[in-house]
Amino acid sequence: MPSSRKGYHHGNLREALVNATLELIESRGPLGFTLSEAARLAGVSPAAPYRHFSGRDELIAEVARQGFEIFADLLEFAHAKGGPSSLASFENVGRAYLTFAQKNPGHYIAMFESGISINANPELAAVANRAMSVLARSADELSRRLPRNRRPPGSMVSQHIWAMSHGVVELFARGAPGARSSFSPEELLEAGVGIYLRGLGIIPSDSQTKG
Repeated sequence: MPSSRKGYHHGNLREALVNATLELIESRGPLGFTLSEAARLAGVSPAAPYRHFSGRDELIAEVARQGFEIFADLLEFAHAKGGPSSLASFENVGRAYLTFAQKNPGHYIAMFESGISINANPELAAVANRAMSVLARSADELSRRLPRNRRPPGSMVSQHIWAMSHGVVELFARGAPGARSSFSPEELLEAGVGIYLRGLGIIPSDSQTKG
């Protein structure tokens, strides 16, 4: 069994349980452990988690909430760093999505693969909306390159890119069984986004550039 990232210290029970849960999610998946096992890994009694959480799902929801906080901050930083170019901001946000998933697998799994209901938890829903609104805002800014009558909804563009990013993460960034590529996840996402944006006419095709 893995050792907890941070031992339990008086007054830090909540965070000790979150850290233990992150390790268990990474090693066993979100459904592969009990609340008692999280307590044991955190170095506390089986009853201790109930001071803060009603059960395992609520603990995982807290892991997801913290993950979305980190995720939102990272996306906002990436978006701002690309300014004033809307294309650079958009590309930065896509790369930040991959970076987050690779560096924070436990959080990522809790957020997107644990089966928790985001909208059932107001705090979780608020921070999740903050994170995903960065991608939507970036897509809106980029879509303004097109005439209004040819402009796709920014929300649709952002959801397409989100789906593409998630697919690259699941298949190639996290080593899905049987998924092999001679290209890095970053290369796959960059090429896919480029093809998609050229298809919409948001960025010029190679032939248009040469012409």
